[in-house]
Amino acid sequence: MNDLIVKEQGHVGRITLNRPKALNALTHDMCKVIEKYLNLWLADENIRVIVFDAVGGKAFCAGGDITEMYKRGKAGDLDYGHAFWRDEYRLNAKIFNYPKPIASFLNGFTMGGGVGIGCHGKYRIVGESSRIAMPECTIGLVPDVGGSYILANAPGHLGEFHGLTGTRMGPAEAMLVGFADHFIPEQHWEQVKEELSSAGDIKVINNFIDGPDPNIDLLNTRELIDQVFSLGTIGEIESALLELSTEWSKDALKKIYRNSPLALACALQLIRDQRHSKSIEEALDMEFRFTFRSARYSDFIEGIRAQVIDKDFKPDWKHSTLREVSGSEVDFMLGPLGNQSLKWKEVQ
Repeated sequence: MNDLIVKEQGHVGRITLNRPKALNALTHDMCKVIEKYLNLWLADENIRVIVFDAVGGKAFCAGGDITEMYKRGKAGDLDYGHAFWRDEYRLNAKIFNYPKPIASFLNGFTMGGGVGIGCHGKYRIVGESSRIAMPECTIGLVPDVGGSYILANAPGHLGEFHGLTGTRMGPAEAMLVGFADHFIPEQHWEQVKEELSSAGDIKVINNFIDGPDPNIDLLNTRELIDQVFSLGTIGEIESALLELSTEWSKDALKKIYRNSPLALACALQLIRDQRHSKSIEEALDMEFRFTFRSARYSDFIEGIRAQVIDKDFKPDWKHSTLREVSGSEVDFMLGPLGNQSLKWKEVQ
């Protein structure tokens, strides 16, 4: 398909996202094709390394293609979104558990669905242009595609901070928080891919690994982040940020206030619940509980309208303040789905 360029190059199975005008946004069909080739290459002894990369310099993948979900959801067709998320989450788990090394080259923006493709393999490579974020709450969704699992395992309370604010991470921040493993200057990326192809040995990347600029803002705000984002509720976090009244706290509040209050409350609970999970499948299960209900019960459709369709950036959220969201609403959105839950057969 034109949205993907799939090649076998020497010992590498290479999947290149090819929707640069759409910032390589991930479609349902792309998910199914990627899974197809991962299954095929699993049984091919000649293919020893998988490479994910993308066409264009602006983005590896800026998220899922949510425009179609909006159109279907507005028309009352919820099955499309449910099927997309089921297939996407199955793919996320497959990448996480894949026995062959997967090297992702995360140039430009990697957000949302791009994290699900690019940040669950064992070798997540960033460069100078890399900017990674989980901004789902801005469209009324929660950090998903297994992103809640990464956020939950971030040092201290960096997971809550990034999940609630959607702050973009440069290469050093992404490595600190847990979304990336190695920094390699982008001028070397094509050579790395060529050597992976000829050698079939993931260890060749060790010859190119460098260190990103260590001067990152997170190092200066770690203590404050842990102090504020460890608080029990989104309302308490808001109060603490208001009381601080610093440039940093004002910026954090500005980002939080862009987001759906319901999504924020659920994201906070979701990230904290994942600290006790034993597998990415548990995280995806919990995320799916929200996304399954999102078109009918959350701010998801309105968030897409405001951010993507009309682009007026004035969403009419279900709650006008952060404190209006009740615990029972969070419990409902994250409650078990019974026979609608994800099925994990043939994921491995």
